Amino acid sequence: MSQASLFLLILLGIGVFAKNQSLMIAVGFLLAVKWTGLDAKLFPLLQSKGINWGVTVITIAVLVPIATGDIGFKQMGDALKSYYAWIAVGSGIAVALIAKNGVTLLAQDPHITAALVLGTILAVALFNGVAVGPLIGAGIAYLVMQFVKLFG
Repeated sequence: MSQASLFLLILLGIGVFAKNQSLMIAVGFLLAVKWTGLDAKLFPLLQSKGINWGVTVITIAVLVPIATGDIGFKQMGDALKSYYAWIAVGSGIAVALIAKNGVTLLAQDPHITAALVLGTILAVALFNGVAVGPLIGAGIAYLVMQFVKLFG
C-alpha cells in the first residue's frame, strides 16, 4: 500500500470518527479514483481545475434563490436597508480580495498548500468546519505574513 493510500485511509478514519460526510465522500472518491488507476488522468485535472469547479458549484448554490424567484429586486432592496446587509456586502468584498492574495501566495509558494490542507482537515474533522477552500486560507496566511514582514 502506498503512502498516499495510507494517508487517505487515515483521513477516512478521521472523517468516520468525526461523522464528517464531506470528508468521507471526498476521501472515498479520491481512493476510488486512485485504486481504479484513473489517478494519472484525473488527479492533474482535479488539481488544476477543481477549485474553480468548486467555486462555481458554490456560486450556483448561492444563486438558486434568485433563479427560483425567492430573492428578487424587492427583497434585495429591502435587505440593503439593513446595516447587517451592508456588513455582509463589505465582508463579501473583503473575502474576495483576501482570496485573491491567496492565489498569489499559492502560485509563489506551492508548498504552503500542505499546511493549508492540514489546517483544513483538522478544522473539518475535529471542529465540524466546512472546507471552503484553500484560497481564503492562503489569503489570510498571506495577510498575516505581510503583517509579520512589516512589523517583524
